[in-house]
Amino acid sequence: MNELEQRLVALEEKYSYQDELVNELNKIVADQQTTIRFLVKEIKGLSEMAGSGSSNANSSEEKPPHY
Repeated sequence: MNELEQRLVALEEKYSYQDELVNELNKIVADQQTTIRFLVKEIKGLSEMAGSGSSNANSSEEKPPHY
């Protein structure tokens, strides 16, 4: 019975470490998802800014300010 108890304790320890690891990884994935959402919004905003800036037809014909 002593061997059975040792195996059970070993399994409980492994489960405890795995549970902690899963919680840490879940937090990391949630943080990454938040970052991805922020970056997608930033990219959309930059795309819109770039698109609205290039819609001016005379912008390619105008001289730069330093001329």
